[in-house]
Amino acid sequence: MEKEKLKALLDDMSLKEKADQMLQLMGAFYQEDKEGILTGPARDMGVGEEDIQLAGSILGTYGAGKLKKLQKEYMEKQPHHIPMLFMMDVIHGMKTVFPMPLAQGAAFDPELSEKCAAAAAKEAAVSGLHVTFSPMVDLVRDARWGRVMESTGEDPYLNSRLAQAQVKGFQGEDMGAPYKVCSCIKHFAAYGGAQAGRDYNTVELCEHTLRDFYLPSYKAGIDAGAGMVMTSFNTVNGIPASTNKWLMRDVLRKEMGFDGVLISDFSAILETVAHGHSKDEADAARKALEAGVDIDMMTSVYSANLCKLVEEGVVDEALIDEGVMRILELKNRLGLFENPYKDADEEEEKTVILCKEHRNLAREAAGKSFVLLKNEGILPAAPGKKTAFIGPYTDNKEIISSWAILGDVASCVTIKEAAEKVFDPGLTTFCSGSPVLSERELKGLVGFGPGKPVSVSEEEQEKLLQEAVEAAKEVELVIMPLGEHYLQSGEATSRGMIDLPEAQVRLLREVAKVNENIAVVLFTGRPLDLREVSRIARSVLVVWLPGTEGGAAAVDVLTGKVNPSGKLPMSFPYCTGQIPVHYNAYSTGRPDNVGEVRFRSKYIDIPNEPLYPFGYGLSYTKFEISPVKLSGGVVTDEKAVTASVTVKNTGERAGTEVVQLYLQDIAASVVRPVKELKGFVKAELEAGEEKEITFVIDEPMLRFLRADGTVGSEEGEFNLFIGNSSDTDNQAKFRYES
Repeated sequence: MEKEKLKALLDDMSLKEKADQMLQLMGAFYQEDKEGILTGPARDMGVGEEDIQLAGSILGTYGAGKLKKLQKEYMEKQPHHIPMLFMMDVIHGMKTVFPMPLAQGAAFDPELSEKCAAAAAKEAAVSGLHVTFSPMVDLVRDARWGRVMESTGEDPYLNSRLAQAQVKGFQGEDMGAPYKVCSCIKHFAAYGGAQAGRDYNTVELCEHTLRDFYLPSYKAGIDAGAGMVMTSFNTVNGIPASTNKWLMRDVLRKEMGFDGVLISDFSAILETVAHGHSKDEADAARKALEAGVDIDMMTSVYSANLCKLVEEGVVDEALIDEGVMRILELKNRLGLFENPYKDADEEEEKTVILCKEHRNLAREAAGKSFVLLKNEGILPAAPGKKTAFIGPYTDNKEIISSWAILGDVASCVTIKEAAEKVFDPGLTTFCSGSPVLSERELKGLVGFGPGKPVSVSEEEQEKLLQEAVEAAKEVELVIMPLGEHYLQSGEATSRGMIDLPEAQVRLLREVAKVNENIAVVLFTGRPLDLREVSRIARSVLVVWLPGTEGGAAAVDVLTGKVNPSGKLPMSFPYCTGQIPVHYNAYSTGRPDNVGEVRFRSKYIDIPNEPLYPFGYGLSYTKFEISPVKLSGGVVTDEKAVTASVTVKNTGERAGTEVVQLYLQDIAASVVRPVKELKGFVKAELEAGEEKEITFVIDEPMLRFLRADGTVGSEEGEFNLFIGNSSDTDNQAKFRYES
């Protein structure tokens, strides 16, 4: 539809019709029998039948047949026959579930993430969906926060690259094209900075930290063309994001140039009353509208108050027109005025969802995301060796995360199912050894997904443990699939102690008493305290929550069919007391690396450094990285410098090394991090092969938020590091001269 026709449509709409375009409801409001809804949730929300008939979008419902029927019935009742938007949390896959986002960060492979997003978009599109609430690009530094699993890590550069890739995968060049959906960047802004890692908690950041570390990945997603942005639950500068006019009008729209739809998170506008920022719902509606929030998700704050606020002269109807026009423009970009059903197709659902192509991609992505933290020569495993798989994730299909809400665990491949195709059945045993969680840990466990783990009696636990110990005595190698339950990470799953579940720790200790050749396969949604695991096990392989083909990918890596190449996108702490811990910190005036032992910035009982740092990950082969060579010693506004190293595979098998470039601005108008990731290259090398890897260092790479509030570079010296983790000391120096 042409812009002029959209404007004419807007001008012809009633005020009530416009206000309800800004209302989003759950799909349950559109079920066949509305009586229960109208006397229950709708009544409690203050939503009436007219609001339900006029609401501009719904979330949480999918299926081509269902949504086509809903769209047809809605448009017949809608005064101007405006189509409805259908939205859903398709976070890391629809029915084919790919590795959780933090795991995708570990792959250091934007092109792969783009492919995964494109596959997810295709499954979502044929199921009738138009918008996905993904990617979440919140920077994360605190592993106590459960939603770290939905981020791609602690680094602004890596997060930005992956944000761009995922938006491109979901939307392509044209979101109205076949099999594409609108991408929603979330949560704006700084949601990952929740104090103490407690979900929905206050965020306290200076503007320098907000702009230099937290905002870049949002900007990257917006620059990639994301059609929607979601507000965050937290405060920024003491004001809730959903009513923060400076954040939304000045930063998001003016500075970042975002002109798409801004949607609140679930009930976030209403929650500004609980924050103590809005005095009541009407005040919240006014403030959110003035901040430029276009859609109120699942409250009646807008639908019950906007018309009255206009009639009373409290708000200008032009603000409503502004938001509704953005909603209409999004529907237009998706092509819904010409084809309100877009890609919804019952027959294609049958062929596209969980198709072989998508499952193969899920297996590839999982294998590339796994991080080998430790290996004392016992991996890869020989399928002809006497082996016991012992642990509650040996034959567990619940490996898709709490935010794979549409995934079907029945379609997941377990380690046992995959191993039975590869390992000698006469030499291999399988047993769980323990439940995932003890009875105590089960209490209070809530969240999305197929349900809680079943309770196991103490008597049954003892029986499982003894079976495991006896099995471990008889074999040469014990592979132990252990980890968090998927409901222990995700939204509202903050943890004060990030250890392995207690029943599994006991299992590990008992098995270690009878067999020292233990390889732990760790399923987790977050970094964990792995001190004891790392001390006991001879090998530790982190497989995260790997998705539909997770078990098959794990066996691929365990047997060496796939050589692990993942790198940590988030530091694994030495213990919980270190958190938040991240590689790109400031040195302080008394860094713990020089001179005086006592009066330094350090703990007296634990190290400052994490157990495993950002960018770290081993392979089944060995790599050597040469000293850094620079093409020159000075970078100017017109002249770049190239930095190169030679990477050699000195082992006996092919492998992939992620070569990482870091910079340090030695002295600046504001303090700068000790290291900042500025580039990476995945080098695939045959045994004995070597390659030269080159990075270009130019002036834009040196920019930051300066003391005067402007963004730019400053003259001075820089350290440059190239290595295989953030811990590298392989460095050279150069100067920048303007």
